[in-house]
Amino acid sequence: MLVALLAAAGAGVLSWSGGLVPVQLTAFLGLPERSADGLAVWQWGAVGSCGTLALLALGGLAQGRGGSAWVLSLFGRYQGSVRRTGLVWISPIALRRRVDVRLRHWRSEPMAAVDAQGVELRVVVLVVWRVRDTARALFAVDDHTAYLREQIEAVTARVVSQLPSDSFGLDDGAETLRDAEAVGETLSRMLAAECRAVGIEVFSARPARIEYAPDVAAVMKRRQVAAIDARHRDSVLTSVLDAVDDTVNRLTQRGLVSLDDYERKALVKDLTVAFYTARGSAVDTH
Repeated sequence: MLVALLAAAGAGVLSWSGGLVPVQLTAFLGLPERSADGLAVWQWGAVGSCGTLALLALGGLAQGRGGSAWVLSLFGRYQGSVRRTGLVWISPIALRRRVDVRLRHWRSEPMAAVDAQGVELRVVVLVVWRVRDTARALFAVDDHTAYLREQIEAVTARVVSQLPSDSFGLDDGAETLRDAEAVGETLSRMLAAECRAVGIEVFSARPARIEYAPDVAAVMKRRQVAAIDARHRDSVLTSVLDAVDDTVNRLTQRGLVSLDDYERKALVKDLTVAFYTARGSAVDTH
């Protein structure tokens, strides 16, 4: 601002000395009148230089905003980044591009994926990120936001394909996609590694929703019901067999009955059917 004012003042003084300033303005400023003799060649050059200097000084002024940065390049070469806020001066011949460096979050659309058992899924991921290296974000790829979205889709497909969606037919301690914390940690780590090269810092990537694809949802629902029913029947059968074994042992140990192998098998069969029917009826009624 000071350079622009000094240059404007110099051009004004030269113009006044040559009598180019209007009489009304001269009288308003309280300056003595000068004869309109005009300017010499060197004076015209000086006036033009002062005007150019003032334009360059004013043309370099810019407003720095919080949460954004200026990325500067000159003739295709990176010159630096400006993160200051308020009124700043940047060389007017440098190309400026503003980059958002605030903390941002992005919620994806349902993405198609396949789990470790080949079941089609729809996954929604919530990602929290920001631009850390503005130069890489602008010059390493054409569009860093498009790159981020493509990497989210690719990394999600890789992580989902490593685990089954549910524990049907698996051990009780088997890892599945229902463990959102573990899946989120893996997603965050892999996505951060992929995006580091383009100046993007990923804070977290969490699965907001994992559900079956519409064409397999009904089939998986029946499979889930069948698995629950199978576990229930196995539990009932185990308790029935324990009750039959305890009953037969008590009868024989106390001498209430004397059974040969054929009679023992027949008694076990009858007690098993009776106990199982009673347990099943009680559970169904409940």
